[in-house]
Amino acid sequence: MLDRLASLILPRPKKILLAVLIIVLCVGGGSMGLTDRLTMGGYENDDTESATTQSVLEREFGQGRPNLSLVVEDSRGVDDPAVTAAGLKLTKELADNPDLGNVASYWSAGKAPSLRGESGEQALVTGTVLGDFDQVNDRIEGLKEKYTGTVHGLDVKLGGLALMNFENTEQAAKDASKAESLVFPLVLIVLVVIFGSLVAAALPLAVALATMLLVFGLMFALTFVFDANNLLVNITTFLGLGLAIDYSLLFITRYREELKKDGTEIPDAIRATMRTVGRTVTFSAVTLAVAFLSLMVIPFGMFQSIAVGGTVTTLAAALATLVIVPALLAWAGPRIDRLRLIRRRPRAEATGSTASAGAAAEPAEGEGFWHRLAVVVMRRPAPLAAGVLVLMALLASPVVDLKMRLPDEQILPKSAQSAQVAKVVQENFNNREAQALQVVARNTGDPAGREKEISDYASALSRLPDVARVDALTGSYAKGERIVPPGELNRRYAGEDATYLSVVPAVDGLSERGETIVDRVRDADAPFAITVGGQPAISVDTFDLLKERLPYALGILAVGTYVLLFLLTGSLLLPLMAMALSALSLSATFGSLVFVFQDGHLQWLVGDFINTGAITWTTPILISALGFGLSMDYAVFILSRVKEEYDRTGDNQLAVATGLERVGKVVTYAAVILSLVFVVMLTSGISYMKALGLGVPLAILLDATLIRGILLPAAMRLLGNRSWWAPGPLRRLHDRYGLSEEGHPVAGAAPAGTEAERERVASRR
Repeated sequence: MLDRLASLILPRPKKILLAVLIIVLCVGGGSMGLTDRLTMGGYENDDTESATTQSVLEREFGQGRPNLSLVVEDSRGVDDPAVTAAGLKLTKELADNPDLGNVASYWSAGKAPSLRGESGEQALVTGTVLGDFDQVNDRIEGLKEKYTGTVHGLDVKLGGLALMNFENTEQAAKDASKAESLVFPLVLIVLVVIFGSLVAAALPLAVALATMLLVFGLMFALTFVFDANNLLVNITTFLGLGLAIDYSLLFITRYREELKKDGTEIPDAIRATMRTVGRTVTFSAVTLAVAFLSLMVIPFGMFQSIAVGGTVTTLAAALATLVIVPALLAWAGPRIDRLRLIRRRPRAEATGSTASAGAAAEPAEGEGFWHRLAVVVMRRPAPLAAGVLVLMALLASPVVDLKMRLPDEQILPKSAQSAQVAKVVQENFNNREAQALQVVARNTGDPAGREKEISDYASALSRLPDVARVDALTGSYAKGERIVPPGELNRRYAGEDATYLSVVPAVDGLSERGETIVDRVRDADAPFAITVGGQPAISVDTFDLLKERLPYALGILAVGTYVLLFLLTGSLLLPLMAMALSALSLSATFGSLVFVFQDGHLQWLVGDFINTGAITWTTPILISALGFGLSMDYAVFILSRVKEEYDRTGDNQLAVATGLERVGKVVTYAAVILSLVFVVMLTSGISYMKALGLGVPLAILLDATLIRGILLPAAMRLLGNRSWWAPGPLRRLHDRYGLSEEGHPVAGAAPAGTEAERERVASRR
């Protein structure tokens, strides 16, 4: 297939490039409305108890989860008659808004102590912005403008989860724009350093641009089939840029290598590269796609949209590379060296009639850094591997304390208004209204006829540990006593054939103690069948679902990756080794994330953020998919070349040394560039984006250096020829269906496994 693709491209590179340009512009132009079709939702599952509870609240009571908080301040004191009148006027105005529900304030709730600030000069108004995720996001912008500043003579500042989501969207857009403005110049500089020529450096960027336009167009079409999360744009942009450059680097490097062989012309070099690197790129893309598709079994829309987007991006990057790069090389020929900014003196061993392609000078065979490193490692594999393993264990050790939580206002920078309001509420109020649990009872008959049962049940719930207050049809309760008699606001807790209670926690509802309240409420004796919702219940249900589905995702990832690596290597042991090494680098990465973002260290390096003592729950999962997939990407790069050398020479150590020499530098370049692409996320003001900006580059760099440079050659040296072991039936299966990196020889090809090569490696063992 790759031979046929090369035969299609080489005779007509201009026509191919023109056709690609037209397709890319048409598909990319069709994506202009992509951002308008993305959703902020997808972080909750509709089949959980908490989701069912929320649906009943909205349908039968016209109530939603509390997501709106207004801090009202006046130096006269919140009990001043004029302030009270103004506060009641503000409360009524909000309650009359058809887009709002569940509105209550210090003044309308019988001057409840939990809604009064400690200084006596602040009071809270709480409520719910009604609608789905995107409707709430649209409505909160107008509410922020209207209810921030002086309102009815009071100093008002609006906050809450609804504003947090809106500010998160705005901040993410600003961060993405800033990151893109930084990453392209940085990547171009690195590519110029690698290739020396501005034209050659622009080639991978052209492939990256084509990839992103294709992906955006395809994703726009897919939004008519499923809901796509807005995070998709950031992930696919940076992933597409990084992969397109990685694949282009690998292709151009092998093309240069082929050109150095005596008598090899440009078309021959391109064909040989397509046969070898073309298969590697295809195989790598499929391996990455498996990593992303494993997210499909995690039943949250956000992960499923990332799974689809990541798969589309990976395959598009591979396709763009295999079509655009050979066409550009065939069309440009020696002109690829134009606009040379860095000139290097070529080594005598590296000279060839046409061997440049904008490349840096290559060391003579056997003299490269990665070759020497492999030889040194294989001379003392056990102690060097032990040293790296100790370092990895130290980096990974904090992971045993990993805690995850749902996002709230604290993911935003301290300058965000919702974060400021959350801080005021946390410090000045004994209030967790926004984290209240809703306990819904259906089929109760007329709730007015069951007031004693409701009162006794509310009283019992208020005695549970870490419960601050329970509000019900029959009043408000604390520590088993009714503290506020029923009033006008309490009527909202009654439906025609249902009732609900609000359980306000005394601790952070998203903490471990807060989640324990959910279990206690669900386990408590109730006079009727109940379901429990609210933010703490969503947290419990979310992590219960993760515990249930993550093993399936990991199983798909492990089995899919193992099968693909077996098809590449023909070995039963190398796939296990590759996956174990990738898991090791991820463990070290997660340990580092706990040290920085959970424990709050190194803020001077990664930027200021609000430390919650936990990591946003989506971060480890995304880093697992990205980090594992990209580390396997580099494993494919290296193992495919090592397999080619082993097939050529039959010498395990020589294959490892030569394979690393040929591909090690490419992996280093690719890791540096891909790390730059993601590390710019550290400039984000959102803490979980910062975590991605540290975690993904750290996983990549650990894998491309310590893992692939030391542990892989050490392990293969200790295993020896057993690295390639497989029982007879599986060997025959691989011979028939496996993917070989070995290409057909071209003019000037070196003889297989010369004695000089063997002696050179043996002399350094």
